[in-house]
Amino acid sequence: MKHLPNLLTLANLLCGCIAIAYILSAQPYLIMSLQNGGLPSWQWVYGAEQMYIGSIFIAIAAICDMLDGMAARALRVFSPIGKDLDSLADVVSFGVAPSVIIFKLLWDAQMAEKNAFDVSMIGMVPAFLIACFAALRLAKYNITATEQKSYFIGMPVPAVGIFVGSFPLIMWFCSGKVHHFFASCLQNKWVLYLIIGILCWLMVSGVKFIKMIPAKWNITNSWPHLVLVIAGGILIPLLSYAAIPIEFALYVLLSFIYKQPGTIANNDSQ
Repeated sequence: MKHLPNLLTLANLLCGCIAIAYILSAQPYLIMSLQNGGLPSWQWVYGAEQMYIGSIFIAIAAICDMLDGMAARALRVFSPIGKDLDSLADVVSFGVAPSVIIFKLLWDAQMAEKNAFDVSMIGMVPAFLIACFAALRLAKYNITATEQKSYFIGMPVPAVGIFVGSFPLIMWFCSGKVHHFFASCLQNKWVLYLIIGILCWLMVSGVKFIKMIPAKWNITNSWPHLVLVIAGGILIPLLSYAAIPIEFALYVLLSFIYKQPGTIANNDSQ
């Protein structure tokens, strides 16, 4: 049983690798249709189903990441190896995998432009800044974990992974005005560049982000969690996967306005 936390961490890593494989297998391709008069018309079509499956594996990785911390606390098993292994798994599942999603979305956006065949790969490279800043954020966390008992300093990397992982789900299950709005935004390269910049800044910022499990279950400490739960209960039935980025934005907003308590002994998995 003492190896259960590390096994769950390895499951997190495995799911991240599988997610990357599925996302990379999604390729834009050309189809020909005949216009009125029989003239051929070529259109780029994006193979999004593989990305959708990749998003599911990112979600499974997030569950494993949550469970490994719970298992370590329940079994009272803590080790430097477990902490470093957890960070390495998180870099892959919530850093590299989201970067590949953004890379594919940037590729899709570039393919929709008139000069699609002249697009340089350099335009997609900024996507991998998410992986770089995720690694930097986790390295900082490993040496400052004792200062982050009741909150995270900087955006937790799994939150970034879940946020970006929702993009293919929104695009695949696109129905309704809200879904179409998000989908159209995700097909704009400048919106994607902005998302990259904001996420990278949030991960290495000094902002104190709320932990998902409050240190004490009272209204003073847990009202932001209550707001997130109520908002999720309202938004998810109405918006389905489009509720995820809204919940993410609400999480960021609450973290900015919530006054963190001093020092509380609660060490969540990062």
